Amino acid sequence: MTGPDPAATLARTILAAHEHRRQIAPPSSWMPGFDLPAAYRVAGEVRRLREARGERPVGRKIGFTNTTIWGEYGVDGPIWGTVYDTTLIEGAPLPAPLSLAAFVEPRIEPEIILGLGRAPEAGMDRRALFGCVAWVSLGFEIVQSLFAGWRFAAPDTVAAFGLHGCLMPGARIPVAPGREEEWLARLSGLTLTLTCDGEVADLGAAANVLRGGPLAALDHLVTMLANNPGEAALAPGEVISTGTLTRALPISPGQTWEAVPDDATFPALSLTAT
Repeated sequence: MTGPDPAATLARTILAAHEHRRQIAPPSSWMPGFDLPAAYRVAGEVRRLREARGERPVGRKIGFTNTTIWGEYGVDGPIWGTVYDTTLIEGAPLPAPLSLAAFVEPRIEPEIILGLGRAPEAGMDRRALFGCVAWVSLGFEIVQSLFAGWRFAAPDTVAAFGLHGCLMPGARIPVAPGREEEWLARLSGLTLTLTCDGEVADLGAAANVLRGGPLAALDHLVTMLANNPGEAALAPGEVISTGTLTRALPISPGQTWEAVPDDATFPALSLTAT
């Protein structure tokens, strides 16, 4: 006779903690051998439970792509999580204000977001990979931590939604065929200023994303999925958040945040929190 599936049990615990905005101890602190493969099994159970209650996966978020902040979080590589129709907030300009009531220790991240027109495959070069992109956007992700003080190991973050709270793309900028090289240079060279209530909070750069820009993050995700046959490959129509260009900074009710890029192709973003 077998006992309860540990992955399913932990998935229910994580979902309950999120629903009640209750922080929990990181699984790595009390589950021997809780590694990344185990964490992705839990993430799969979380996804199954969320789908069972009516949520629909619409994309992926890639976390920890900003190599300049790996030391802050004690990680040494990216992770990924699922974006749902309930966590994707569409519409440009961004809706304001945004209630933070559903999030635990929320932080804000300005990110480059890619919309897939075709399914990418492992081994594609950057130009072919970008040929799978239908649109590009500058947006905000609100990330959160079910673990007090943002203290965790990488497997903990994978199990807990990849730290995902919600994703808010700005204006979708269509990608015209034949301009791949131009776009690759633009995306890898983008810089921006992130302000809070008019004061500079941080400076960001696309080059921080795996030292190569958002296409490097997409390439990494495609490879990760290809190396794990149990995971669904990327599909046309998915929305891909490629990771923060700045540090992830705490956001509080009453604040107004703005991301101002150096490239006029991307409109500045403004978000007010309540």
